[in-house]
Amino acid sequence: MNQQPMPTVNAVRGLLAGRVAVVTGAASGIGAAVVDRFIAEGAAVIAVDRVPNATHLGTAPVRALVGDVSQAATWEAVAGLARAEFGRLDVLFSNAAAMVTAPAHELDEADWDRQLAINLKAAYLGLRSCIGLLRASGNGSVVVTSSVHATHGLPGHPAYAASKGGLLALTRQLAVEYGPEVRVNAVVPGPILTPLWHGIDQGARDRSIAGTAAQRFGRPHEVAAAVAFLASDESSYITGTTITVDGGWSAKKDSA
Repeated sequence: MNQQPMPTVNAVRGLLAGRVAVVTGAASGIGAAVVDRFIAEGAAVIAVDRVPNATHLGTAPVRALVGDVSQAATWEAVAGLARAEFGRLDVLFSNAAAMVTAPAHELDEADWDRQLAINLKAAYLGLRSCIGLLRASGNGSVVVTSSVHATHGLPGHPAYAASKGGLLALTRQLAVEYGPEVRVNAVVPGPILTPLWHGIDQGARDRSIAGTAAQRFGRPHEVAAAVAFLASDESSYITGTTITVDGGWSAKKDSA
C-alpha cells in the first residue's frame, strides 16, 4: 500500500517561549521530534536518553543527559541540572519506552519488569523528582506518552499494554493530586513511523496502514504538535485527559 504525502507543521508561534522542558526518550522517534518542536516554540530543553542524540548536542537551548529513566539517580540528576542551568522547570514530557514482543506465557520475567520500569515507573520517578520545580513554575505541565495498546488488545504485548494502560490511570491520578498548580495529560499515539518499525515486514506495515482512517502512518512531528499544545497555555483548562493521535486507527472497524 502506498503512503500518502506527509503533512508538515508550519504554525510555530513561540508557545513555549522562555520555558524549560525535560524530554525523555529524546534520541529518536517521538522524543526527538518533540525536542525539535519545543526548541522551535522557544523552550530550552533537557534531552534525556540512554544514548546521546548527536543532532541536538550542538544546539544551544539543549542540554543532553545520558541516563536510565527507570533509576531514581537519573531523575535526581535531571532535577539538579534544571536547577543549576536554568533555575526552573515548566514542562516534563515522559516519553521513554521499551517493548518486548511475546505472549504472556512466553515473556521472560526480566523483560516484564524492564518494560514496566521504563514505561510506567519512570513517569512516577520523574514526577517525584521534578514536582517541586513544576509547582514553582506557576504553570507546570506534565505530558506522558501512552499508546493505543492501552485500550486495544494486540497479540504479543502484555507488559507493554499493561504499562501504557497504567499511564492513563496515573495521568488522571496525578492531575487530581497536583492540580491546580500542575496539569497532567497524555498523548495516545497509534501507528507512528518511528525506529520501532525498523525490521517490521511490509505486510505488517500495510495492515497497520489499512487499519487507519487516514490510510497512512503518522509521523513523529504530528505527535509532537499535540505534545506542544498540551505543554503550552493553549491547553490551560485541559488536565487529566488524553489526546489520541492515531489517524483514526482506534475508530476504524471492518465488521460489526
